[in-house]
Amino acid sequence: MARRFGTVGFALALVFWLGPACAEPTFPALSGRVVDAADLLSAADEAALTAELQSLEDKASDQLVVVTLPSLQGYAIEDFGYQLGRHWGIGTAKLNNGVVLIVAPNERKVRIEVGRGLEPTLTDALSKIIIENAILPRFRSGDYAGGIKDGVRDIVLSLTGDAAEVEERAKARPDADDPAIDWFMVIFWTLIILWVVYSMWQSARQPSRATRGGRGGGPIFLPGPGWGGSSGSGSSDGGFSGGGGSFGGGGASGGW
Repeated sequence: MARRFGTVGFALALVFWLGPACAEPTFPALSGRVVDAADLLSAADEAALTAELQSLEDKASDQLVVVTLPSLQGYAIEDFGYQLGRHWGIGTAKLNNGVVLIVAPNERKVRIEVGRGLEPTLTDALSKIIIENAILPRFRSGDYAGGIKDGVRDIVLSLTGDAAEVEERAKARPDADDPAIDWFMVIFWTLIILWVVYSMWQSARQPSRATRGGRGGGPIFLPGPGWGGSSGSGSSDGGFSGGGGSFGGGGASGGW
């Protein structure tokens, strides 16, 4: 009896722990190329960034949006990121050429979310270099505006063919840190895998449970591409909107 209670208790604890990740997030409105929901930027900073992002789109058609969030609502930033990109539809439906720079100061997380069409150009490795060398050093000193502006600068350089300059600047930085392991995500996915294995083991161990009137082993819901958000153009109060771009989880994350 004690053993069964312990097993059930573990399962219930895991379900409650994963509960927030199974609810749909609430996304901020796409009010422009810069959505400063966490209020990290001055009006001058926001105007300068907006002009730079519009210039990028005019020259290369790539859409880059900066968003700061007061909360990730219990999500890992990776899950929130691609859902937000799809919900807003950043980039065009034809090229999937959207990028979202996400800053969540309360969770101390940042992510560069890359649309499917730009993954060969703004690779996961290059996105990680930008985060580690351009963004995080500024964030660690409390300069959010500076980190966002430096990150946008290097993303734009990468998209317009100057990735070598970004990489050389990273190599030249004397205090460059090795990319840190995101232990939260390691633990998160390890627990999910363990839960799947445990559920399969229980189903195999009691194959006749459903015929005795109990509940059978139902499908296990896991977050994946297309979960939560809806693709399509985002709304805008200032004439800016996404073009239906798609995201598949490409990019990189970091914390400070």
